[in-house]
Amino acid sequence: MSEHSLHASAAAGALPGRAYHLAHEPHPENGTALGFWLYLMSDCLIFAALFATYGVLGRSYAAGPTGAQLFDLPLVALNTAFLLLSSITFGFAMLRKQLGDVRGTLLWLAVTGAFGLCFLGLELYEFSHLIHEGAGPQRSAFLSAFFTLVGTHGLHVTFGLVWLVVLMLQIGRHGLIHENQRRLMCLSMFWHFLDVVWIGVFTFVYLMGVL
Repeated sequence: MSEHSLHASAAAGALPGRAYHLAHEPHPENGTALGFWLYLMSDCLIFAALFATYGVLGRSYAAGPTGAQLFDLPLVALNTAFLLLSSITFGFAMLRKQLGDVRGTLLWLAVTGAFGLCFLGLELYEFSHLIHEGAGPQRSAFLSAFFTLVGTHGLHVTFGLVWLVVLMLQIGRHGLIHENQRRLMCLSMFWHFLDVVWIGVFTFVYLMGVL
């Protein structure tokens, strides 16, 4: 045996083995909620920057169409109703969760997802129609800011729907365990946050755009 191996064996014998992993990993009581609130605050900064950009560029039409000429307000109002209804149905899902009703929770989550898909479908139709009319994001600074702001919100809704489907699968498999209830609470905050942002979009972009 080499001298290096002897020293290694002696060191191993001198130092007793230690367990560095606790039986239960520490997890702060409200650590997940705090972390998720911090994430939402960072998202607020993103949307605040996009709203500010639209506020600066929203009248730069470059001799192109204006919001009053492009926006179909009844269609946007219907889309707004879809998203607001999805927020209400998510609230019903949370009520069923409090009662421990797995099937009821999944049912209302499915209705929420259906409203979310309707919202995305109408938004994609609006984008397609605008681009077909020659009012794509490259047409003017106004349209670039519009597509960026509304499109970023639409991406958030898309990610929220993916999260919703994954969470429904988790609840269907494991039930309303503590971890799933915590995830459901985080998704609820995210979904209602998107509703608040959309109310700002509807008011600041669409309503003011047609005036």
